[in-house]
Amino acid sequence: MEQLTESERIEAIAGHVDAIMRLLGENPEREGLVKTPVRAAKALWFLTSGYRADADATVRRALFTHEGSQMIVVKDIEFYSLCEHHILPFFGTVSVGYIPDGKIVGLSKIARLVNVYARRLQVQERFTAQLADSLLQMLGARGVIVKCTAGHLCMKMRGVEKQNSSTTTMHYNGVFVDDAALRAEFTAQL
Repeated sequence: MEQLTESERIEAIAGHVDAIMRLLGENPEREGLVKTPVRAAKALWFLTSGYRADADATVRRALFTHEGSQMIVVKDIEFYSLCEHHILPFFGTVSVGYIPDGKIVGLSKIARLVNVYARRLQVQERFTAQLADSLLQMLGARGVIVKCTAGHLCMKMRGVEKQNSSTTTMHYNGVFVDDAALRAEFTAQL
């Protein structure tokens, strides 16, 4: 694919949205919809900005030396993502715990990393694992644990239509794999 500028890509996406609207039986030229293809294209561009973000650079900008070795927990980081199966939103919260091994990261960078992976077409299971595994690698931590709880509009507004359903996923690595007490300490803080 030829190299397109951001505005050229948004314009091309808007053309596809226009075509989709027409295929659905709507008139994109009617009042109220005239700017919808461009607005929808800009929204999709933003909601998939994780593809254009550098996860490693996001974290590496704020690594600091730290001699402590106790668990650090950042909890209830809200996120919004798009299900890769239906391109419908799923959203919720993520809590991250890690055991440092000489380095810590600025707390806001964990929330920024959540956005990098959430702003892609995703499944919750992969999203949770990507956060844990990338933090382990980037921090050189002794272990990372991530808990993610989300509601999926693909289950709430279509399909089975279960309004109160939610899904929880966990992923852990390093010292958390063989230490149930450490995992329990993390979950007790949530």
